[in-house]
Amino acid sequence: MEKGKISALQMAIIMNPTIVATAVLLVPAISVKHAKQDLWISPVWAAMVGCIVVLIAYKLNKLYPNESIVEYSNHIIGQFFGKIAGFIYVIFYFHINGIIIREYGEFVVGTFLPHTPMYVVLGSMVLVCASAVYGGVEVISRASQIMVPVVFLLFLLIAVMLLKDLEIKNIFPVMEDGIKPSFMGSIVPQGWFSEFFLIAFLLPFLKDRQKGLKWGMISVASALILLVLANVVVYMLFGELTGVFTYPLMVAVRYISIADFLEHLEAIVMAIWVTGTFIKIAVFYYVNVISTAQWLNLSDYRPIVLPIGIILLSFSFWSAHNLQEMSHFLSTIAPFYFLTLQLVFPLFLLCIACIQERIQQKRGKTK
Repeated sequence: MEKGKISALQMAIIMNPTIVATAVLLVPAISVKHAKQDLWISPVWAAMVGCIVVLIAYKLNKLYPNESIVEYSNHIIGQFFGKIAGFIYVIFYFHINGIIIREYGEFVVGTFLPHTPMYVVLGSMVLVCASAVYGGVEVISRASQIMVPVVFLLFLLIAVMLLKDLEIKNIFPVMEDGIKPSFMGSIVPQGWFSEFFLIAFLLPFLKDRQKGLKWGMISVASALILLVLANVVVYMLFGELTGVFTYPLMVAVRYISIADFLEHLEAIVMAIWVTGTFIKIAVFYYVNVISTAQWLNLSDYRPIVLPIGIILLSFSFWSAHNLQEMSHFLSTIAPFYFLTLQLVFPLFLLCIACIQERIQQKRGKTK
């Protein structure tokens, strides 16, 4: 089905913006309501979920090296229940990608292109992503290799230019009320970090699969560093007002003014958002296409790329009526929804698969 191959390093590069792209803009405003000055600690607890998810995906891949969860569910829980589980994952990732596409549209229309119809903004992004997905996993990985370093440098540039406006006293006292506030603030980003389970769909295409676990963990660490940096910057700048803004990082950039010459740098955030979200949508889109093709037992996924793009557009409009409704979903239901299907159920499958393997080993010894 997919002839392309990527390295474990390329997989790690792909996964970084897949997690961080939307999290840096949306998560601080949601997490701060619980974490307050411990906002910067919350990603640390959330990253633990990312590490567990990567480990589960890697262990399942070792047991079923050339298959994704849509395929090995059939071996672990039987053909009937496996097909049901596979269908649930197909719909689940359609729904998630629909939400991501809508997040992109709400940000672009709400902050930069208020007079542009939403369907034009969303449709153009889906069309560009469709071309990358049609090219396969290698095309997505090469695009990521070019774009991710640029995004990372732009992000660091923002942090450096804001240094003179940051108030370190805002993040003190640390853990004034114990661990609970920062942990409660980590629940929403835990949902984002659970998206590292997407590597379950990428591991079968690795040239150096034995390095998959190491680079998966490095990718989690890189996402953690960027989220901690984003949280530190916005809370040092705004303090308790962080939760007032929908996109704190965007508002923070408007504070940049160097010698009354270098200012109004919102375009940098726009560049980070569009570039990172392109990779994120493309990766989820690829998973949508691959998982659907696997569930339908198709020999080639390319004929369904455009039809699935149309379905994704429908999901993006259906997922939420407006930004407020979407924000409410992301801050309440979404973390448990994401964790159930990207942490709990895969862990359940891994436990059953390990039990089955031990039973087979015992039977082999008795013979």
